[in-house]
Amino acid sequence: MARQKQDTSGGGQLGSMLPSQAPAAGHPEADEMVRAVGASIRAARKRRRLTLQELGERTGVSVSMLSMLERGVASPSIGTLVSVSSALGLHMAQLFQDRSAQPPSPVRRLADQVTVQAAERVSRRLVHTDLDNDLEMVVNEYEPGTSSAPAPVHHEGSEFGLVISGVLTVRLGGVDYVLGTGDGIAYESATPHVLTNHGPERARAVWINVGFGQGGQHDPGHAG
Repeated sequence: MARQKQDTSGGGQLGSMLPSQAPAAGHPEADEMVRAVGASIRAARKRRRLTLQELGERTGVSVSMLSMLERGVASPSIGTLVSVSSALGLHMAQLFQDRSAQPPSPVRRLADQVTVQAAERVSRRLVHTDLDNDLEMVVNEYEPGTSSAPAPVHHEGSEFGLVISGVLTVRLGGVDYVLGTGDGIAYESATPHVLTNHGPERARAVWINVGFGQGGQHDPGHAG
């Protein structure tokens, strides 16, 4: 089996996506999830008849990283998954084969919320995904010294964030905005951005993405 390469430089890598305790990266179940996500990305790209270079231009992710991601030999950062899925007209949750499909009830219990657990101590908990209104609400957690991606990424849509504990630095278009507990931010996702915790303790934030899956309109292969 090929050794997985990690999307490094501070970005959190995908460990797994499970409603309960997630296995660590390198665990067979986590490795299988990385391969499944890569296959989903490749299939969606092929359906849209995009080359790796075209997808790279839309996301700011290198062609080599995209290639390794599709082959399941690279563990991507959460920021990379957000950017790539948006460029393919998908919500990130759709890469995981409807495992986080919205239940009939308007309430999404904590036990039913799916968490993307990154290898480098970054997690993204999917609270609600509304495909009809193209909206996704998540809770992100960043341990000290971690980032949402190795470098700024960009994609379709708009973002609204609220820091609920700790300190989070949002680099937006080359400008750093330091957010403390209770601070909020809003911006267009087309502006290159990356989130980093430079503080001494864990940072937690509620993040809402709107128009997130409009990278080429919704992928018919994943229509709900």
